[in-house]
Amino acid sequence: MKDQCVCITGSTHGIGFGIAEAFAKKGAKIVINSHEKDNGALDKLKKLTECYFVQSDLSTIDGNKKLIQEAKVKLGKIDTLINNAGTFQDTDFENINEEKFQIPNNKYTEFGIAVTTNTSIHEFNKYSTYCKYILMMTTTPGESGGDFNNANFKKIRDFKKLYPEKSIHVDGGINDEIGFIMRILGVQSVVSGSFLVKNDIAKSLLKLKSSVFNSKLKVKEFMMTIDETPIINEFSSFQEVLVKINEFGFGYVLIENQNKEFVGIISMADIRKGLINNDFDIDNIKVKDIINYKPVSVESDRDINYMLKTIQNHEFLISFIPIIDNRKIRGSITFFNLINSES
Repeated sequence: MKDQCVCITGSTHGIGFGIAEAFAKKGAKIVINSHEKDNGALDKLKKLTECYFVQSDLSTIDGNKKLIQEAKVKLGKIDTLINNAGTFQDTDFENINEEKFQIPNNKYTEFGIAVTTNTSIHEFNKYSTYCKYILMMTTTPGESGGDFNNANFKKIRDFKKLYPEKSIHVDGGINDEIGFIMRILGVQSVVSGSFLVKNDIAKSLLKLKSSVFNSKLKVKEFMMTIDETPIINEFSSFQEVLVKINEFGFGYVLIENQNKEFVGIISMADIRKGLINNDFDIDNIKVKDIINYKPVSVESDRDINYMLKTIQNHEFLISFIPIIDNRKIRGSITFFNLINSES
């Protein structure tokens, strides 16, 4: 790494200094940074490699420009930029109040709240005015290599429903399979540590963006439940179908009979066809005439790879899939977020 030039933000102490020290020991030339004056970190690192310090406040646009411009002058180039700088208030979530939760008056900075699996998402409401995102810690914080807690699948769905304008970031237990499900659920970004460093980092990064992996999770572990799925009786009116689709906002509704058995599905495409075939007279449209009686579906005990193969075996794009066991509706899965992330 002797020819590598690395710039690390927030690197005069803590994790940032540890990163800088690791690169220094490998022989990389580095620039360290803090919004405060150097605390002695520069002299320590100079004993290991060629090192420079740039003081700049990264909460401002000018501060960011200053760091990059000076780093390029000192190093000649920047091969790697590590954005480690950040701010953290070490206060128990339940004890945060207006006085302790001070928000700097800075239009360039976004703020969020980190919560553990056991913290209710309703706590976010207290700070929703200030915060643009939530960071969900999906393993035990500080536990390296921990498994993703599956309770967070529903937690993510619930948060998106309550705060559709806020973004979700996830940290903990992220591997290729969990990363794929996060894309299905519309998570903005994920933090993956152990999965990357325990294997070849480059190959592991590619796996995180792949749709091919050794599946362990069952569909039932991350699907939307019956309560989260739009369902209506086959004898409902066309207007009732429209209301149900609009209520859930998924673009489809599952149809069941009087015995609570799955009959079929009505999508927005089916509704458009019904309108066209009836000269846009909604009073003449009969629900039974626009139901898709043979939609693609999977059982709840199937794994993700089976579900994907089922979808890929069809020529047309599938945006959602009902989960059916013995003709009974168990839930559904939508792929709108996945389609958007892939595009």
